[in-house]
Amino acid sequence: MKAFVENRFGLLALVVVALTAMYGAAYVTRPAPLPPPPAGPRKVAVESVTAVCPGTKGEQVDVYLPDTLNREKMDAGPYVTKGPGALEAGYVTRTTKGAGRGLAGVRCTEPSPETWLVGPGPADADVRLHLANADKAPALTDIQIHAAEGVVSGDKGIGLEIAPGEHKEIDLKTLAPSADIMAVSVTTVFGRVAVAARTTLDTGGVDWLPAAAPPSTRAVVPGIPGGGGRRQLLVAAPGESDAAVRLKAVSEDAEYVMKGRETLDVPAGSVAALDVTTGVGGSSAALVLTSPVPIVAGLVATGTGSRSDVAFTAGTPSLDLGSAVAGNRAGSRLVLTALGGPGKVRVREVPDGDAFDVEVPAGRTKNVRLKAKGSFAVVVTPVSGEVYGARVVEERLKSGLLLTAQPLSPARMWTLLPPLTDTARVVVP
Repeated sequence: MKAFVENRFGLLALVVVALTAMYGAAYVTRPAPLPPPPAGPRKVAVESVTAVCPGTKGEQVDVYLPDTLNREKMDAGPYVTKGPGALEAGYVTRTTKGAGRGLAGVRCTEPSPETWLVGPGPADADVRLHLANADKAPALTDIQIHAAEGVVSGDKGIGLEIAPGEHKEIDLKTLAPSADIMAVSVTTVFGRVAVAARTTLDTGGVDWLPAAAPPSTRAVVPGIPGGGGRRQLLVAAPGESDAAVRLKAVSEDAEYVMKGRETLDVPAGSVAALDVTTGVGGSSAALVLTSPVPIVAGLVATGTGSRSDVAFTAGTPSLDLGSAVAGNRAGSRLVLTALGGPGKVRVREVPDGDAFDVEVPAGRTKNVRLKAKGSFAVVVTPVSGEVYGARVVEERLKSGLLLTAQPLSPARMWTLLPPLTDTARVVVP
């Protein structure tokens, strides 16, 4: 052994053996590597936008692009406008007589793979669904109507063909005549179709149904206007499991669970209604809904007076991507709600207003009066916090309040792209 150690090559071999043993032990006992953090959605700029409005002959549509607002006259057919990212378009109509008395505001929508609408059903209202194919290729859509008793439209709305440039107006009485409350899903099988729905209550009042956020286990319904009148929450559980929905109100003064309205049970495939009039107590508010299974939510707000008007709001994403409403008029205001902490947004009225900041206390709803005159656009940019909102327009007449609401949908300036991964499965049959 002494000779082996004194031999320089033997000593080198001992060192190599010792180092190998040390590294081997370290390799075997090393902690497991941490998994890479999951990739989140990527925020990218929108390069071009196609927006489609159902046409109203003789009315004017407001078209907003950054720092500019144009008014264009419509004919009876759909109004289609195309432009760069951030484009918004919409209009508000005002009628003081007849069955269509009321303020009715609509946002020009972009073609979407799936659109959800929640509101009164054809048994209690005249509901007209507008489908517009603004492209040069044919499209195919499926319409499904959920009611209190479940899916009621059957196969009547499945496989509806829409030719290039065609517009279809569908009376939903032909698909679900007995539904008094409803959630409508319009799925585009192929092609590009823009969707809107105009609702006139049998008891009076008219407005357009806003698109609701797709099914999710959490829904925030903002922009519930304060004041008198009825407030009815509608919740659909479009899946195969019943939903036990937990409810919370966020008013101007507090964040709370409404007494006697803590939960709402919605059978699978159906829609349930809950009167929350006394729950919000005449305050401007938002409702926060959580469920173990995906749900879709909307709200019906009726005005006061001998002839009442109606407005609709629906589950909406937060203002993380900002928002803009093109069609506004005198009597407009923002109804903003901050969740999880205080929020702050920047508001600007276009074309002539200066930007100003609005702070919303945590767990509170705040009204922001808009002072611009005539037709104008309002742009809301996030600064901090989790903020939701809607634009509300009111006009008081002797015969009753005129009312319309529009949730603040994500601006078309930015979009979130889901993470992509390389996989051979995309080519596997």
